Amino acid sequence: MQPCRRRGYAAAMGGVDAVVFTAGVGENDANVRGRVCGYLGFMGVKIDEAKNATRGQAIDLSTTDAKVRALAIPTNEELVIARDTKEALK
Repeated sequence: MQPCRRRGYAAAMGGVDAVVFTAGVGENDANVRGRVCGYLGFMGVKIDEAKNATRGQAIDLSTTDAKVRALAIPTNEELVIARDTKEALK
């Protein structure tokens, strides 16, 4: 994605409070999170590399001086799919 497009989305939303990583890659891949957050530094996203090494648990990856929080939040996709399927079959 072009840098100007990223800025455009953030501007259209009036800024952002947080970037949230979920699901398999978002919960467990420090490399992907680090690369994404590197692109978002212009918004004030800064992550602590030691925190970013954490896998599979809810954590605020941000440094104390970050203007925008970066969070990793585990999900239970199978449970959501099961609940949605049950609801659809009613």
